[in-house]
Order: sequence, then structure tokens, then C-alpha cells
Amino acid sequence: MKKFAGVLYFVLGCTVSLVIVSQVAFKDRPNKPAYQWHAPELPKQISFAGENVPLERWEVKERLDREVLFNSYNHANMIFIMKLANRYFPIISEHLKANGVPDDFKYLCVAESNLLSGAVSRAGATGFWQFMDGTAPGYNLQTSSQVDDRHDIIKSTDAACQYLKSAYQKFSNWTAAAASYNCGQGGYNAQANYQGSKNYYDLLLPEETNRYIFRILAFKHIMENADKLGFVLNEEDKYHQIPFKTVTVNSSIANLAEFARQNGTSYKILRLMNPWLRGKSLTVSNGRSYVIKLP
Repeated sequence: MKKFAGVLYFVLGCTVSLVIVSQVAFKDRPNKPAYQWHAPELPKQISFAGENVPLERWEVKERLDREVLFNSYNHANMIFIMKLANRYFPIISEHLKANGVPDDFKYLCVAESNLLSGAVSRAGATGFWQFMDGTAPGYNLQTSSQVDDRHDIIKSTDAACQYLKSAYQKFSNWTAAAASYNCGQGGYNAQANYQGSKNYYDLLLPEETNRYIFRILAFKHIMENADKLGFVLNEEDKYHQIPFKTVTVNSSIANLAEFARQNGTSYKILRLMNPWLRGKSLTVSNGRSYVIKLP
């Protein structure tokens, strides 16, 4: 019993000592949290496709602030997008320029799909630029169980340009054209007629469209000021374009896995380099051909 009491006193003594030491240590420690979160800096001014954003208006500034805040603190997603942008932005910019569409629309592609070829929305919109099944053929995009051009960065970018130029002709404004990409030209026009203005910043639109342009602007601001906002990527961190050769196919391929092996690669790599290929075979009708990338 005396032995047990001695052990108990020893344990209690150690506990009291630890409490005293802890109190002394924390007494001298500054009363600050381990991490401090700061509001990301907003731009003094910003434009979209050469059109000024009226940041002097409180509701405009706060909407932009919300999207910059949400996306700049989504660190993993932003860094991943920046890595992918090094691979896809040069291709997108080249085709935007060739089609006479302002370069800022590459950020619309980010807002639509995060630059993921396989992105699919809840509504079923698919690919880099998120075309629906019903609208894709109207923009020369083939969609079938074997081929889906919405996953092709070049064809889908050219299709998006076709839509955007049509919307610009209708609204005479690139910001309105971008907003209509989200809610449709008919939807935007109906709200513009009812509210008496075609100016995006003057309109009350469905909430997704209310946020849409500001989300695009947030990506532009963050990606163009990455270092200043704390996103640091070395050149080796970025994803680069994958070296490839092409082969033009004029006849059907019954087995794409066998085709891949015959060309020194695997079915997996074939599909990754050609995400528009959707099946295990490829039917090529008379007069048609496909260009396939190979390592």
C-alpha cells in the first residue's frame, strides 16, 4: 500500500510539474493563431476583352472580391489550373487570335472546365468549352459513341469562337457575349429587353450568370498576378505539351488497342493523347479522315 501511494505521489507530482511548465511556456507565447489568413489584394482596375470593369461601383467590386477570395484560397485547384495552362493556353490563344476573338476568352475556358478535356457538367455539357449534345453539331462538332470533338482542344476552341463571334454581332459587346455563353443568347436578350440595358453590369441575371463574368475575371487576375498573390511555380512544375507525331486515318479501325500496339504505344496513351476518341474502334465513312496523335 505504501509502495502504491509512493507511485501515486510521483505521478501527481510529475503532472503538476508539467502543468506549471506549460503555463509558463504559454504565458510567454504571443496570443496569435498559428496561421493568419489575409484578404487577397484586388486590382485597382481591370478589363475584360478590352472592356472596362466598373470597379468604382460597390456591388461590382464586391462581386469580384467574392470570386477572387473563393478561388485564390482554393490553392490546390488554382495551382493545378496554372500547371495545365502552360500546356493549353498557347493552343487556345493561337486559335482565338486566328478567329478574331480577344485573348481574355481563354479564362472563360478555365471557368467552364478548369482546362480538363473530360469535364462534364451536371446538365451534361462536356469538354473544354462545355458544349451540350444538342448544340455541338450546330458548331461542326461531331458527337457519337466513337468520336466526340468536344474533347478536342482545337476543334472545340474553334467552335466556341464561332458562338462568341455570333453573340458579339448580336450584343456589340464582348462581356455580354461571354455572359450569354452561360445563359444563352436568348436568355440574355430577354433580360436585356426587360431591364432596358444590354450592359452586363447593369443587369440582374440568374445567380450563376451573375457570378460568371466575375469568376472569369478572378481567374484572369489571379493567373496574371500569380507571384504577387503567393502562387509560385517553377518551370519544371508546369505541364508541357507532349511531343507527338500524327497519322491520318482514311479507313476504319476495328480495334484501337491493336492499332496502338502496332504504332508502338498503348491503348491508354492513345486515348490520353486523343481524348476525342471515345470507344474501342473507329468507323471512318467514305470521304472522311481523322488525324490521330501518337507519341
